[in-house]
Amino acid sequence: MNEIKKLCIIQTPDDNIASQPPINWAIGELETSLKEHDVSTRFCESIDQSKQGEACIVIGGYDSPMAKAVCDSAGVSIPDSPESLGIIPGVLDNKSVLLLCGKDVRGLVYAIMEMTDRVIHTHDLKSIFTIDSPVIESPANPIRSIARFFTCEEEDKLWFYDQDFWQRYLTMLVSQRFNRFSLSLGLGYNFPRNIKDSYFYFPYPFFLSMPGYDVSAVGLPEDERDHNLMMLRFISDEAELRGLHFQLALWTHAYEFQNSPDVNYRIEGLTPDNHASYCRDALQEILEVCPAINGVTFRIHGESGIPEKSYDFWKTVFQGIVNCGRKVEIDMHAKGMDFEMIDVALATGMPVIISPKYWAEHEGLPYQQASIRMMERPPKDDKSEGFMALSGGSRRFLRYGYGDLLKKDRKYGVIYRIWPGTQRVLLWGDPAMAAGYGRFSNFCGCLGVEICEPLTFKGRMGSGSPGGREIYADKSLKLGINDWEKYLYTYRLKGRLLYNPDADPESWRRFLRLEYGKASESIEEALANASRILLLITTAHHPSASNNAYWTEIYTNMPIVDEKQRHPYGDTPSPKKFGTVSSLDPEMFSRINEFVDELIKCQLSGRFSPLDVAGWLDKFCQEAENNLKNAENQIISIKAPSFRRLAVDVKLQIGIGRFFAHKLRSGVWYALYEQTKDIKSLEKALSEYRLARESWSKMAKLAENVYVKDLTFGDSQHLRGHWIDRIAAIDQDIQDMEKVYEEAKGETVEDKLGKIREMISAASKSLEFSYEHKPPASFQPGKALEIPLSISNSDSLSVRLHYRRVNQAEEYIVAEMKKQGNSYIASIPGDYTDSPYPLQYFFEIRDANGIAYLYPGFNETLSNQ
Repeated sequence: MNEIKKLCIIQTPDDNIASQPPINWAIGELETSLKEHDVSTRFCESIDQSKQGEACIVIGGYDSPMAKAVCDSAGVSIPDSPESLGIIPGVLDNKSVLLLCGKDVRGLVYAIMEMTDRVIHTHDLKSIFTIDSPVIESPANPIRSIARFFTCEEEDKLWFYDQDFWQRYLTMLVSQRFNRFSLSLGLGYNFPRNIKDSYFYFPYPFFLSMPGYDVSAVGLPEDERDHNLMMLRFISDEAELRGLHFQLALWTHAYEFQNSPDVNYRIEGLTPDNHASYCRDALQEILEVCPAINGVTFRIHGESGIPEKSYDFWKTVFQGIVNCGRKVEIDMHAKGMDFEMIDVALATGMPVIISPKYWAEHEGLPYQQASIRMMERPPKDDKSEGFMALSGGSRRFLRYGYGDLLKKDRKYGVIYRIWPGTQRVLLWGDPAMAAGYGRFSNFCGCLGVEICEPLTFKGRMGSGSPGGREIYADKSLKLGINDWEKYLYTYRLKGRLLYNPDADPESWRRFLRLEYGKASESIEEALANASRILLLITTAHHPSASNNAYWTEIYTNMPIVDEKQRHPYGDTPSPKKFGTVSSLDPEMFSRINEFVDELIKCQLSGRFSPLDVAGWLDKFCQEAENNLKNAENQIISIKAPSFRRLAVDVKLQIGIGRFFAHKLRSGVWYALYEQTKDIKSLEKALSEYRLARESWSKMAKLAENVYVKDLTFGDSQHLRGHWIDRIAAIDQDIQDMEKVYEEAKGETVEDKLGKIREMISAASKSLEFSYEHKPPASFQPGKALEIPLSISNSDSLSVRLHYRRVNQAEEYIVAEMKKQGNSYIASIPGDYTDSPYPLQYFFEIRDANGIAYLYPGFNETLSNQ
């Protein structure tokens, strides 16, 4: 029973942390939540002002006298690291109290908002205010950012101008432990050409009329321009009020739009002579008018409209930051980055961050990829010039990964950006994967991650629709301007588990319980398993690193049979067919044709095969389906909009998973047919492909009346439309395979394929030995590093060490490990360790039958490094 009706909040005015504006804002949120439970609150400056019958909360910075006294009574302390928080039951002057404290302002905001969240999601306040043990947490990642992109005038003005939207949205972010928000402008197109909608594309004239420059966005009313600047000030101030770091991302500095006769706002008044100085002065003015802007993100590479190696241009622009008179972070997108450009930024004296992509322009499994695709390696004869002089040539390896940025002695920070290519529409929520991102986003001293939110790029490239970015055809499911509320569970998991990968599951389960009642456990498992599907597919089978080509969620079919069939996948190996597609981590995952070559040679490499991936997909699909059925039997109202949104998205992800599981198997059998002309293999390929088609068709039919017919994330056919639109290309590929079957005259090769079938069966088994390996804590550059691996019952094994510097521009070196008793030992030479880079390695273990395995492998949820 809720027995608390009166609450005394004790807050001393001389506490430097507890007296800051974000703390008073957070206390206001706590008061509001308590009013919903009919609890009255009053404020005191000391414990002796509290009254009989009142519950007491003490709010203070970690070093305030009251906080120290309560911590001493409880025998605990707050970690001496930024953003640490404590919720501590203790005693103050012989009276029981609950202390909410933080190492700094942000940590204390988190403590108060955590209490607010508990109040919102409970029916028993007494249990919240009488907790048995302290809650003490510290962030695993210093930066946990959400990016929201303005890419479409028709769809995005609605939320940009809505002050109530911003207050609710920013409150949600800080409640889920995000500490940074990035308002991202100028990414409506990849290059400044064929522009239709240029709103905020070259952003400065949409905010300012600069004295001394006759620069304007032609057709933009002056009062609208002034209102834009007012909103930018409002948004950044609201972020500051909540303790959020506000980042302004300016992705484009081009003012000339090529082949764009129908652009809605042309930029006039700029020339090559005044371009850089105008950007400098406009940036300075924005930073002065909006003092709560803490950092600016720049796209430096050629897609920004500025040729790579334009160091003088950026020196001039960065001077606008220096001239604003305060510390402002410079964040530079990593593609096209070189160390001379980094030095230009460092010379400003401002904090500098470089932000590479995490899994190219997509979202993959939550580990740092062991390798990059061959297509990302620099060409041997680098003749790249002009706009893409670096990212198209010598620095190509930085297009889709961290490249050579992770030197130990670096003077800049590194954060990863998770791009919106994999999953834009469907609900996501897996605690294991979110915790994996929390554990591995600080890889080699990196600072964390920025996530492009759900629905990012909706309406991009002039594809928007009037009235907002609506995705539902079913009126009962629409959320309007608050479409982000569909993804509250997604934000909760990612924010809280980026902060603390070991967070108490109660922090997300209380949300599910309030929303779904006794069905919450089944829903958690259903959505968790469904949410692993698209991340696995993206990692293991990757026909394009570009989000403009590959959209795993609403996949455009890539042909197994005839590469001449139309598809958007250009950056993929030739012949451009399903069987040749690389993974995003080719050191860990084999492509179909490689795997079949290994089968025919009876020598498997140990990499995870397409059949391994299909097996994982089957498992996740079945677990998701079973748990969703349980939830449907347990839910109080199966027609509730929130449950219907979730249920259909889980079913759609199951359908996608089963489609790819069957298609991967079809691809393997078809590749076997191509190499052996075994008709039975072709029959199996056709059978699996038809099952794949059945899965996709069933899933698309389910979505037909739920989602709008044209989900637009770009102007190309493969960036818009609906699942049902993709069936025709699948049917065409099946028809091509049927034609091959009708014309085939080969004979079965029973002996050879019998052995291959044994290899397929063996490849899916786990190596049944026990391992023991303790990675060395450090190494001394210039000295050899010995790497041991102990394996029980290892007489018939051979073991190889694969090692590499943490530099994606380099390839792995493979060393045979020597057996000494039950141990295998290899040494990394001193001349190789003599570098500024950390080292990474893994083991390849092969048994007497030629079957190889990798150690360490994946765990059950595929969420480990």
